[in-house]
Amino acid sequence: MSTPYGPDDIAALQEQAKRHMWLHFTRMSSYADGDVPVIVRGSGQYVYDQHGKRYLDGLAGLFVSQIGHGRTEVAEAGARQASELAYFPLWSYAHPRAIELAERLAGLAPGDLSRVFFTTSGSEAVESAWKLAKQYFKVIGQPARYKVISRDIAYHGTSLGALAITGLAGIKEPFEPLPPGGVRVPNTNFYRAPSFAAADEATFGRWAADEIERAILREGPESVAAVFLEPVQNSGGCFPPPPGYFERVREICDTYGVLLVSDEVICAFGRLGYYFGSQRYGYQPDIITFAKGVTSGYAPLGGMMVSDRLMEPFSTGTASFLHGVTFAGHPVSCAVALANLDVFEKEDLLGHVRAGEAAFRATLEKLTDLPIVGEVRGAGYFYGIELVKDKATRETFDDAESERLLRGFLSPELFEAGLVCRADDRGDPVIQLSPPLTCTQEHFDEMEQILRDVLTRAWARL
Repeated sequence: MSTPYGPDDIAALQEQAKRHMWLHFTRMSSYADGDVPVIVRGSGQYVYDQHGKRYLDGLAGLFVSQIGHGRTEVAEAGARQASELAYFPLWSYAHPRAIELAERLAGLAPGDLSRVFFTTSGSEAVESAWKLAKQYFKVIGQPARYKVISRDIAYHGTSLGALAITGLAGIKEPFEPLPPGGVRVPNTNFYRAPSFAAADEATFGRWAADEIERAILREGPESVAAVFLEPVQNSGGCFPPPPGYFERVREICDTYGVLLVSDEVICAFGRLGYYFGSQRYGYQPDIITFAKGVTSGYAPLGGMMVSDRLMEPFSTGTASFLHGVTFAGHPVSCAVALANLDVFEKEDLLGHVRAGEAAFRATLEKLTDLPIVGEVRGAGYFYGIELVKDKATRETFDDAESERLLRGFLSPELFEAGLVCRADDRGDPVIQLSPPLTCTQEHFDEMEQILRDVLTRAWARL
């Protein structure tokens, strides 16, 4: 594939990147003696670097690019809107694209989630949901409710409030003290279930859900505002909910007057074959947080869907939700989101994911014949592959081994082999895959072949 970048251009990009860029969640020392990867173009399921090399985008950027890259109809929708109204805030005003998008999202959301509060990112959406929960309970006369329950290893964002909800100690410690109120409960990783609940997934799910009730009772129900859960937990490697889990969680929340927030920043907009992951698993949230796939990354946008019940105290008198974001509901982003949803409908991407899910899973499960692969788990177009030292005992790698395996070998080798994915050890070591929703069997096969080669070489090095 040709590239517009000649040797001098490439050298200049490297020099400028190393001198001026500060990459997110990145050890900048990694590039002291090597090039910074520079992605310059995308087309369909693939992206291309400055040398013209092609990579299968097995992570959809960062769980974002649902419709794939290079969709001119979506880009053109943004351009038209920018020429008509490039920006105006939603602080006491509205504009047509935000109104149209809010109505459209309300029509797609489950139950009575008919109010949309826009943000620009997932962290902001989570932050907004916690702030709304706190102010809502103050307004209705329950001011002691401020605590939030979330799951171990779960990631809910990087702003300080969202970070307090996040269950990853390693990324929290540098920024402590965090806002008070974050309470942790077990996640739904059945592969690592405690022995007393390891024989039956439904039993495990009941135990994991009941741990939420026990946490509420320990903290005092009068102090708990909300439970934040992803439909399929991302961090740790794609933990689907066991049978009956969310039904029991909903029951618990209703019993103690606690809000159920479905954090769908990753799981919404087709990732699990539905517009919202809560629809797949049949539970009714009080709030849904979203971002990423709502625009397929063609512009930044996030938000929360809120039930009429939570809006009601703010709909009369002098009350207002004392929160806002300058670029929330940006006209260009809303126009892009509407065009993105048009693509979903025109190409039936939800049906495509549901039809292709079994084939994707089956293709990845071929890798379980490798001694390093312990389990393949996930749903829709969202899978994790857990890596182990011993399949029989499920023994995992220690920190030093994981460092050498993931960062020392797998991450660079998978990228060099032409696959963008995530090798992660925020829980046990996993490889995560979350490709564009347009992928078909040829792309599943390409992922499996690259993974098979690199994982085979990784095992030989251990």
